[in-house]
This record gives sequence, C-alpha cells and structure tokens, in this order.
Amino acid sequence: MVEERAYWLTWAQIPGIGPILIRRLQSHFGTLSAAWVAEPSDLRTVEGFGTQTIDVILQERRRLDPESFLQQHMRSNPDFWTPADADYPQLLLEIPDPPPVLYYKGRMEPLENQGITPAIAMVGTRRPSDYGRRWARKLSIALAQAGFTVVSGLAEGIDTEAHHSCLGVEGRTIAVLGTGVDVIYPAFNLELAKHIVHQGLLLSEYPAGTQPERVNFPRRNRIIAGLARATLVVEAPVKSGSLITARLANEYGREVYALPGSLDNSRVRGCLELLNQGASLILGEQELLKALGELPSLQWASQRSNASTQQLSLLPELPPHPPIQLEPHLQTVLQAVSLDPVNLDRIVQQAGLETGAILSALSQLELMGFVTQLPGMRYQRG
Repeated sequence: MVEERAYWLTWAQIPGIGPILIRRLQSHFGTLSAAWVAEPSDLRTVEGFGTQTIDVILQERRRLDPESFLQQHMRSNPDFWTPADADYPQLLLEIPDPPPVLYYKGRMEPLENQGITPAIAMVGTRRPSDYGRRWARKLSIALAQAGFTVVSGLAEGIDTEAHHSCLGVEGRTIAVLGTGVDVIYPAFNLELAKHIVHQGLLLSEYPAGTQPERVNFPRRNRIIAGLARATLVVEAPVKSGSLITARLANEYGREVYALPGSLDNSRVRGCLELLNQGASLILGEQELLKALGELPSLQWASQRSNASTQQLSLLPELPPHPPIQLEPHLQTVLQAVSLDPVNLDRIVQQAGLETGAILSALSQLELMGFVTQLPGMRYQRG
C-alpha cells in the first residue's frame, strides 16, 4: 500500500495546486490518495477546481506515480514531513494553508512539534538601529533562558540577532528559509546556519537546491507565524515584510507584540501602527514573559538536559476525566479538544465525525462544563 505522505508530496508537484487547494482536496475526499483516483466530475465539485485545473491534474496523473516519485525524491530530500506524518508540527495544522511538504535539517524535538514546548517568533527589519539590535538580543536571550524556542527567518538584521542571541545562551532556535535547507541566504549567515543545525532546525517548504527568489520570502512568513504561539515585531518600517508575518499571526488567532520606539525613527513606524491596531506592547523582558502567561514551560530552562520526561511532568494537568456515563461520541470529541485553543477544523480532523455531530457534541460538553467556546469557532478544555 502506498503511503499517504507520497500523495501529499505528489499533489504538491502539480502546477497551480497550492496548499489551500490541497487542503480542500483532503477535506473533501478524506485522503489525498482517494483524491488522486477521483473522477474528473468528482474533482469538479471541489471549490477552485475548474476545467483547466482538472486537465492539468489528469496530465500529471499520467506522468507521476506517487510511490515511485516518493522514492526518487527522497534520494535528494531524505528529511521532510507531510501532514500525514506524526511528527508534522501540530500548530501548522491549525492554519488554512499548511505546507504540504516541510523539509528540515537539524535536531528535531518531538515535544516542540507537538506544540508542547512553546515557540515564539521574532521578526523585524533587515536594517535595524542600535536600539532594535539591542532589544532583539535582550528579548531573544530572555525567551531562550525561559525555555521558549525562538523562531525567525535567518534574514539580515533582527532575524540574525534573534538567532545569534538565542544560540549564545544555549537556547533552541528555528530558522524558516525561503530557499532549500541546503541553500543559505544571505550567504554571510552560513556559519550561523551550521550552528542552528547543531542546536535547532532549518525548515523550508522548498526542496533541496531551491535558490532565493523574491516571491518565496513573503510566503515563508506564514510558516513563521504558524509555528509560534506569539509573534514579536521588534523594529519594522511601514513596508516591512515583518508586518506580513504579524498580520498572518493575527489571522491565525495568535498573539502579536510590538516594541515601541521614537516617532523620529522611520524604522519603528510599522511597530507603532501595529500598536495602534491593537498589538500588545513590549515593555521589557520580564513584562513580556509575564504577558505571555508565565507558561509552565518557563520552569523548564534549568532542566533542558533531560527534557522529554521532565517537560511532560511539568505540564498542567488536564481537567478531571468526565464521568464514565459520558456517551462514546462525546468522549471522542472531548479527546480532540486540548488545553490550548483549537479550531473547529482541527477538531473535525481529529475526531473523524461529521461536522454537525461535532458541533452538537461541543454544545453538550460546553453545558457540562468540559469545554469552553472562544471567538472564531475555537474551543479549549475547561
């Protein structure tokens, strides 16, 4: 039997079929393997699939064999995840356009991929002031020492400061690239990238050998925002790509923080606009850590050497198990809801029931006090 990951990989090769359309196929047919053999008339019932797109799909079906393509692709790209893999980062499954294929290089941490070890994104201008550099260093060090994973984009400026500072205190950092994980851009960050591989991860949705192209970098920003529970914008002008990351984080229901600065400094105008639009204010390292909710992971910093078992023991306990009389379908739905807010699509995917049945079950669980509904059709335990 052909692995489902082979179909995620193969669908991603078809011109004009991006992450959103692939997600629609998976949702409509249940699996991408089923979508691969679907009749054209059935494909036409999926939103976004017109005659021209279906013609391309039929042509590519004749050219590509998913099992053979997977084996061939792994020769030059051995390390990657798809949403069919257990190690695929769980927080990315909550965004509407998760990368169908996510390549990695470095040291993978299962708890991080499960969303248990929290990650915070730090982004900003490529041409920061001394003020911006100083605060990028201070905030990155504080986050790393508190047990957070720092996510950024390996770009010149704020990104570089964030990665360097995190590594300098033996923290963990993730760099999301707009190239293949074997192509480092800018080139002067080659040594930094090597250090990240030993202490963290390089991630990309682009296969090995992909060179820097302007269009790739704004696209990778959704991965930066999607991996993190919160995004910090340290210093950014009005037209900074960092504001794209902040906007996406907001759309994904994640927290956005901005560092204030002087009106005389054009590099901070983007941050000031974010604050004017409702972003949270960064007032200092300890204030930020407190604002992030003093997550249980803050206790992990001094215990990183034997992380897995100790981290699990420090997690907050789930609410008491429901009474044994709870009906099976209610138990199934409750198991799909975590302590952290999770959207309805993710619950549907986890529970494997019809959306209407899940909504009914969620309403009952809410009345019973086991589930709380949040804005944006999100739910959490308790």
